[in-house]
Parts: sequence; structure tokens; C-alpha cells
Amino acid sequence: MLQDDRRKEQMNAVPWSHLHLPPFPQVAIQVLQLANNENVQLYQLSNLIGTDPAFASEVLTIANSCLYSPRFPASSVLQAIAVLGANHLQGLCLTVGVRTYLGKALSQPSMCALWRHNLACALIAQRLAASGFLDKDVAYTAGVMHDIGRLGLAVIRPKEYALLLGAHSGSPCSILKAEQELFGWDHCETGRQLVHDWKLPIEFEAIVADHHTPLKKNGSWSIPELINISCRLADAIGFAAFPGCEVTAYADLLEELPERERKAFFADSADLCAEISQKINALETA
Repeated sequence: MLQDDRRKEQMNAVPWSHLHLPPFPQVAIQVLQLANNENVQLYQLSNLIGTDPAFASEVLTIANSCLYSPRFPASSVLQAIAVLGANHLQGLCLTVGVRTYLGKALSQPSMCALWRHNLACALIAQRLAASGFLDKDVAYTAGVMHDIGRLGLAVIRPKEYALLLGAHSGSPCSILKAEQELFGWDHCETGRQLVHDWKLPIEFEAIVADHHTPLKKNGSWSIPELINISCRLADAIGFAAFPGCEVTAYADLLEELPERERKAFFADSADLCAEISQKINALETA
């Protein structure tokens, strides 16, 4: 029995170079890199996005959706960027980029649940950040990005990951351990490596690697800590990535928030769920 366990560990300890994760859409990476340049001009971002017509179309459709609700609908990517700003653009391009990366895998219920969890987390993080005087665009981008390692692992071995989703429940630690046993890499380690390999902005490393960091009691949170509470809120209102995961009651989670942030949320979880669902649907139908 012990020998079988060791053989299983050796089989699952796959070298990173052998995981064969698909590349992230180049236009999304280039936009993120360019948007981080303080001297970038809006037309440069627009021209870059325009090199991929399908990507540009999705960006424009989402920019005109209820997610952003612009006063005047934009008819060009340049107009959309001018109205939204470069910071909004980063989160928007990541949304389109990750969805493109997932591609046909989104037709699988388990993958769709993972993706909807990410979007719900991003939208809740944005709401929390706005009430807590943090950068809401950074918070949204972090929410979209935080589980890219999990999405990547699920893309390369979807059937095995679907079984993992169904078989493992409980704490985040137990899920990380299950991923480690299945792949040789948990999703936090995978996310950090993907940020490096895809040459994404370096600040994403802390987001993907540290989003299970416990919250400080004083409410002065880092972005990874903000994502932690946002994930738990997303789970509590019905957007759990894992069907059998332990979910803290919504009312109890509100009690963990500082009073200022608590006022930004509905007393009833169903109201928040309806609002988040509407925005997710706009993102998914673009």
C-alpha cells in the first residue's frame, strides 16, 4: 500500500514544463503591460486592441453593458477607453482575456462555476474597495485574476478536476492539498508560475499566491485579504466554485466587515445575488 502511494506521488509530481498550459491571449497581456506605463496614450491602447477585431468587439460590448453603464454608449474602443480610463480597461481586458483563454471549456458546468465565482468575487471586491477607500479597479482586476491558477489546472485536465470538485469539500486548505495530490501543483503555486511565464504585471503574483491570507482584525486590508473576504461573500450568496465547500452565513460575514464597508451591502443576500447575477450575465453574453 505504501509503495502504491509513493508511485502515485511520483506520477502526480509533474514537472512544470510538462503541464502544457495553453498561452494567455497575447493582446490581453500586451494591453496590461502597456496600461502600466504612466506615459501611455489612449490611442496606443486603442490601436493595440484593434489588432484583434474579436477582442475589440467584446471589449466594446462590455464597456457599453450594465457593468459600467456609461452615460453615452461608445461606438469605438478609443471612446470606451476615454470614458472608462486605463484602470477600468485593465480589468475589462482581463475579463475578455480569461474568457478567451477558457474557450470551449466554459461549456462544462464545473468550469462555468469556477468562472462565475471569479466574476462574482471581482464585482464584490470592487464594491468593498469603493466603500473602503481602496482602488476599486485594482480590486476588480484582482478578483478576475486571483484563481487563474485553478482555471489553468482545470483547463488541462478537466475531467479529473471536475471529479476533484465533486469529491473534495471543506476548507481551502483541503482543496489545495487535493490539487497538490492530483497535479503536483496547487492553484496558488500554478498562478504564480503563470504570472511569470505569461509576463503579466509583477503585482499579480501576490494576488494569485496570497488570496487565502486570513483577514486582519483591524480592517486595514491588503488586496489579497480583500479578495479573501470577497471570495467568501461570493460563496455565501450562491457563487461557490466548489459545490460542497463550507460556506459561512452571509449575515455572519457582514459582521466581519467594518461598519463603513457593511453599509455598502444589502441586508438580504438575495438582493446582492440578483445584482451580481445581472452583471455577470452582461459579461457572459458580450
